[in-house]
Amino acid sequence: MARTPRATSTERLRTDVIVAIAGAHGKIALRLTRLLSADGDSVISLIRNPDQATDVGDRGGSPVLCDLESASEEQIAAAIKGADAVVFAAGAGGRGSAARTLTVDRDGAIKLLRAATSAGVHRYLIISAGGAEDPPDGDDGLSIYLRAKADADAAVQSSDREWTILRPGPLTDEPGVGRVRVDPTPGNGMVPRDDVAALLAGLLHDGRAAHRVLYVNGGDQPLDQALEAVLSG
Repeated sequence: MARTPRATSTERLRTDVIVAIAGAHGKIALRLTRLLSADGDSVISLIRNPDQATDVGDRGGSPVLCDLESASEEQIAAAIKGADAVVFAAGAGGRGSAARTLTVDRDGAIKLLRAATSAGVHRYLIISAGGAEDPPDGDDGLSIYLRAKADADAAVQSSDREWTILRPGPLTDEPGVGRVRVDPTPGNGMVPRDDVAALLAGLLHDGRAAHRVLYVNGGDQPLDQALEAVLSG
């Protein structure tokens, strides 16, 4: 498939790009895969369980067995080689032990970042969380989760990749409404996973999103307009 040139931070990316998604069987990732595939992009779907391959393939992704927790940086780099962008959509989500939250949400994101550098993948998008900008210091699952996200975000921001950090508010499985609020500062309001996936697809195709930390919450502005407003500001 013909590859489009990599864009600078002020250029729009066209379709026909190759996107590698870590945590490809997640709820946002599956939605994103379907959107990207429908627009003509190719998706390398990193999964940890071979039983997830059918779900990923049904949405247009090419499943690759690669568990961030057990794979080496070299193995991950080989899996994403040739991609134009990577998306970190994996996460323990506060489920399970504190150790696994750190292993997946922090260490997995950093391992993918290093692998992207080794593989020459310039764009790196990470799904973080609202609250990671000032995580609490408690021992509960949410506090540990937000600190893990904060540590991962800090590593991404200090890298030389063309990174974008997206921090959604509380997520829902309600159908997307196509209306959001996108800001460079924290906001309030739940947001459907459908709308987060649609926003990610837009960010992947807009070079102006590089080196941005963005917050997305439910809102009244059409998604395209909300994205344009924050990226042109």
